[in-house]
Amino acid sequence: MSPARFDTLPAAFQHIATVDPVAIALRTPGDAQTLTWSDYSAQVRAFAAGLHELGVRHGDTVALMMGNRIEFYPLEVAAQHLGATSFSVYNTLPPDQLNHVLGNAGARVVICEPQYVPRVRACGIALDHIVCLDAALDGTLSVAEVVAAARTDFDFDGAWRAVRGDDVATLIYTSGTTGNPKGVETTHANLLFQVYGIAEVLGIEFGDTITSFMPSAHIADRLTALYVQEVLGIQVTCVSDPTLIAPALADLRPTLWGAVPRVWEKLRAGIEYKAAAETDDERRAGLRWALSVAIARGEHELAGTPLPDELAAEWQRADELVLRGLRAAVGFDRMRWALSGAAPIPPATLGFFAGIGVPITEIWGMSELSCICSVSPPHEVRLGTVGKLLPGMEYRNAPDGELLVRGPLVMKSYRGQPEKTEEAIDTDGWLHTGDIVTVDGDGYLRVVDRKKEIIINASGKNMSPTHIENTIKAATPLIGAMSVIGDGHPYNTALIVLDAETAGPYAKQYGLADDSAAALAAEPSVITAIRAGVAAGNTQLSRVEQIKRFLVLPVFWEAGGDEVTLTMKLKRKVVGEKYASRITDLYREPPAADVHEPAGEVRPVPAT
Repeated sequence: MSPARFDTLPAAFQHIATVDPVAIALRTPGDAQTLTWSDYSAQVRAFAAGLHELGVRHGDTVALMMGNRIEFYPLEVAAQHLGATSFSVYNTLPPDQLNHVLGNAGARVVICEPQYVPRVRACGIALDHIVCLDAALDGTLSVAEVVAAARTDFDFDGAWRAVRGDDVATLIYTSGTTGNPKGVETTHANLLFQVYGIAEVLGIEFGDTITSFMPSAHIADRLTALYVQEVLGIQVTCVSDPTLIAPALADLRPTLWGAVPRVWEKLRAGIEYKAAAETDDERRAGLRWALSVAIARGEHELAGTPLPDELAAEWQRADELVLRGLRAAVGFDRMRWALSGAAPIPPATLGFFAGIGVPITEIWGMSELSCICSVSPPHEVRLGTVGKLLPGMEYRNAPDGELLVRGPLVMKSYRGQPEKTEEAIDTDGWLHTGDIVTVDGDGYLRVVDRKKEIIINASGKNMSPTHIENTIKAATPLIGAMSVIGDGHPYNTALIVLDAETAGPYAKQYGLADDSAAALAAEPSVITAIRAGVAAGNTQLSRVEQIKRFLVLPVFWEAGGDEVTLTMKLKRKVVGEKYASRITDLYREPPAADVHEPAGEVRPVPAT
């Protein structure tokens, strides 16, 4: 049944909160905290009145800076009911970047946890108020104080009914690979078209369950765990520590779930490690057999070829004996659909999960398109594609292959940057996505690469660095990030950085005293594992794409740091400049002592 349609987020929320008022809308793992729709709605009303008394009005901007917690939701939704533009700030931003974001947004009020107050103050932006969760610091207001100050005659219904579809509901600051992030102005109309569009394709229902574990400043978490929730009534489990997502999934057993490719890769590595580490010989043999059958099935899924009858029968037996229990142990036994987005996912990872009975739907979109612009219906997934455009959206390809998109998902503008807006959206309303995309005869999109990131080697061969990097990373979870080098060179090389989360367990597993990036980058067993991983990945690449040499850098690349954005996209230009001398070493003859070539055997890597 199609959901009721509304023009604004507050109107949708006011309806959905009455569908089943005693149902749990928000929870934490183990039900340590819960909030019903009735209490949620009451808190929204109380917080809205309090924020209004602080001077927040229609068109004002309210920023939130906090972890994944239940308290976030009523505060955010309350600001929406005043017609304010409410948005989240990445908790890792240093004061100078906070200055840019809060200044560009025109934020008047910041609601944050106590630990972030000194940074907010140090950023140099004059604010009307800082509202503090948990405990008020000097010069701030507590949430309780804000609520207590509210007037009893505040016209709550009049406030939310005055909100219009073309009002800016939120700002999403793109973690661009160059320069300061741009503030994407996203309207209520954008977001409601988005939610209703994916609901139509994916069949989202009231009471469906999902987690919130990514930063709420990221459009993916805002869409799936905030806007979908308040419009369609799904239940959200707030996971405060993203490293604990695996046990949270087992606790919740979500009906819907999505993650970025790196999380899917880690889940896969964890499953494979636990199978390899099983101490009971019979159980270990059973797991290995079932996973081998799953991988064989996944290969057919990836290739789009029919499953042979003999393999289909063997998979059914593996499912009954092993895979069904494996899905339950991971928490995926109730899942109707799974999503992956934000970056291309390695085909081997897609094949693995399809093989164990968890087909992943790749989605494509961007902040400028309200998040998701293309998706596959769950029963019409074509692995390796990012599905079809949502109904109502148009596309065409520019002569160089860049995808241009037009329709109700396209942002209003970049806040305060009309010239940047004009560069992104042409006079005919086409958004220039920057992605090179092919479209097959049935309308399924396949992303080739970013327009500005194609490698053209010394022989004039065009290659996708993202494809090469994902293929290599899929071969070993020790690799956290890598940058393929090859533009203008005779062959490809790579700068490799270890994965900070996997490095510690690896060191413990193999009795290494020092798990620092510098120590592990020089550790012979780590180099052996990386050499083997690169060699294994190379077998999945054409000869011209293969990595011939690589360096393991003695550092971890942190999200939001010099080399990668907050969403772990490579800043290729910055990497090229910062590591110029090391890139020269990769092509030096003879190579430096710490320059390696693919070879060796892989050690199993512990789950994190």
